Parts: sequence; structure tokens; C-alpha cells
Amino acid sequence: MSNLQAFFAQNVEKAQIEEHVISKRFKDEKGNPIPWKFGAIDGDTDAAIRKSCTKRMPVPGKKGMFMPETDYDLYTLKTAVATIKFPDLNNAELQSSYGVMGAESLLQKMLKPGELTEVKKIAQSVNGFDVGMDELVEEAKN
Repeated sequence: MSNLQAFFAQNVEKAQIEEHVISKRFKDEKGNPIPWKFGAIDGDTDAAIRKSCTKRMPVPGKKGMFMPETDYDLYTLKTAVATIKFPDLNNAELQSSYGVMGAESLLQKMLKPGELTEVKKIAQSVNGFDVGMDELVEEAKN
């Protein structure tokens, strides 16, 4: 296989679904904590999320000039929701049980603040944001 063929879609290693126990409060019928499932999103989904979290803000003192400003709290929340494959946060019955509408609202209502922070960290990791350039260079050398 030539080096170029390694980049063809059919030859790329597929992203794995990761399971993580987010909270001991969600238990199965035997009393065991239920793991949540996380899977990476693609670049198009990431771009759409980033765009939905970015607004144009006027530049002070520069009439008619605008700068893009991204709400990173909203971005990490929406990325986490898109990354979670189980439970289905878009399930209307699940949302109704918490008295909310929308996957983002549901996630915030379901989890304690520390649990939500952990979910966001896992989502960032699953999507490759936890690997620094130094680590990638070292891996390439070996």
C-alpha cells in the first residue's frame, strides 16, 4: 500500500465508541452504574456547532467593524451532546421526565456540575482535543 492509500477513507481506522460511568446515580436493575457511550463527531458537525456558537460582535471604537466571538461554554456543551451516543438525549420521553425541552437543557438538568464538567472533558478527549502537538510529534518519531 502506498503512503497515499493509507489516507483513503476505507483504510482509516474507525473511531471507537468509548464507555464511561458518569455518575453512580444512574443504575441498572442490578444496582450497577450504567456507562454512557461516547463517539467522535466529524469535522462538518464540529464546524456547524462552532458556527452556531459564534456571533459577530462590534469592535469598540471602530464603526462598522465586527469580530467573531465564540461562546466556548455553549460550544463545549453542544459538542458533548453531539458526542454522547447513549443515553439518547434527544428522546422526548427522557426530556419530559426532567421537565425540559432540548438535549442541552436535558444534559444540564440530569447531571451535577462536576459530572457535567467530566462529560465535557470526555467529549473533548474523544474528539482528539486532549492530544497536544508535542505528543503527536513524539508518537511520529517512534
